[in-house]
Amino acid sequence: MHDVVPNPVKDRLRACLDAQRAALAERGPLMPERRAESLEGLAQAILRHADDFASAIAADFGHRSFHETKLADIYPVVAALRHARKHFRAWMKPRRRPIALMFQPGRGRVIYQPLGVVGIVSPWNYPIQLTLSPLAGALAAGNRILIKPSEITPRTSALLEQVIGEVFDPTEVAVVQGGPDVAKAFSRLKLDHLFFTGSTAVGRQVMQAAAENLVPVTLELGGKSPALVAADYPVEKAAERIAVGKLFNAGQTCIAPDYVLLPRGMKDAFIAAFRGAATRLYPTLADNPDYTAIVNERHFDRLRQLVEDARSCGARAHEINPGGEALDPSRRKMTPVVLTDVPERALVMSEEIFGPVLPVVTYEDLDEACRFIAARPHPLALYPFSHDRRSIDRILERTVSGGVTVNDTLLHCVQEELPFGGVGPSGMGAYHGEAGFQTFSHAKAVFRQARLNGAGMTKPPYGGRMNRLLSMLLR
Repeated sequence: MHDVVPNPVKDRLRACLDAQRAALAERGPLMPERRAESLEGLAQAILRHADDFASAIAADFGHRSFHETKLADIYPVVAALRHARKHFRAWMKPRRRPIALMFQPGRGRVIYQPLGVVGIVSPWNYPIQLTLSPLAGALAAGNRILIKPSEITPRTSALLEQVIGEVFDPTEVAVVQGGPDVAKAFSRLKLDHLFFTGSTAVGRQVMQAAAENLVPVTLELGGKSPALVAADYPVEKAAERIAVGKLFNAGQTCIAPDYVLLPRGMKDAFIAAFRGAATRLYPTLADNPDYTAIVNERHFDRLRQLVEDARSCGARAHEINPGGEALDPSRRKMTPVVLTDVPERALVMSEEIFGPVLPVVTYEDLDEACRFIAARPHPLALYPFSHDRRSIDRILERTVSGGVTVNDTLLHCVQEELPFGGVGPSGMGAYHGEAGFQTFSHAKAVFRQARLNGAGMTKPPYGGRMNRLLSMLLR
């Protein structure tokens, strides 16, 4: 983050920030009426352009399922915007707080205040959802917002800028496009909050850059999210649900199951069941409109290298190519691969995979599986599979993760009433629903002194009166 950033980039960003700062000083934060209008207006604009977004994302990826775009990019955003519009007035109401007896009849409350001008840096894998879902919380809280979308999906970013421009004045919400130089300069802006979604490695750099101006950050990162299958759970059902979560968007999902923990005797049955599930989901790969391509050549090569590295370390690779097709590497459709007997030194066991590659790890008992998870950086998501409530409770108690879906995958992410966020290396802070509103708000403590009060008891000169008071307070 310490590279020299060209002055024109800095000047462009500073001009956008200055315009929003000036509007904030002159007109204040967005009023509730404008928040409601803009949240619904943006939802309608997204729906009008749903097909355009699906086409833009498909072009950026080389191929991306239209259904996956509408299911994972369009629907969650419209749901988030309308949920915020429905509830933000209740979220912003002042909340009474009890006051200690000594300070009564004074009154205490918390009021929620917009932070001011906030920034959102979004990634490429779900370029609409991961840009506009945090925007919903920022708008509900009344902020003015700068957005830096990903340069890896340029057509989608251009369409985002167009659609944002249809709904907002640039002093309310502005989109700034550009590559890594723009992202670096953006991270150094004197914002009131910075919201970043991306890799853990880049998240460290963003946090370091924001720290130069003491800008608070929310980091939505990733990591190696495990699926833990208990012995009592039907292996066919677990394999199918893990396959759905793993192969959606060809595994390019921050909360995709990254690896599977299985009882030792279940490995062969799981591989067969996973192969069967993948075959039913995607009978062919090359021309299947439902199967998404890897976003670019760099990521495609990275995934193939992870598989080759695992093989060179002694792992077995079980490729799943239902149609027996010869896939053209230039189209970046990657064959799903299950890896077994993977040694710890293999890169696939330490790096986030972000593709259709699934290592399988076996265990003797649940305690061993929990220790395996706990010995590694806290994951963004955890997927325990068991019908035994005591087993689920034990897994939840013994592990730390950002969020959990029990007996399925991914679904905790689309619940607006549940906070979404990581912990430690998988992130800090949360959003979705009221959690997003609170992330982009300042909870201001207000104490109102009563006309008649006992404050005089605590003023000097001190003496016997204060000794008696302290004796009562400290006994």
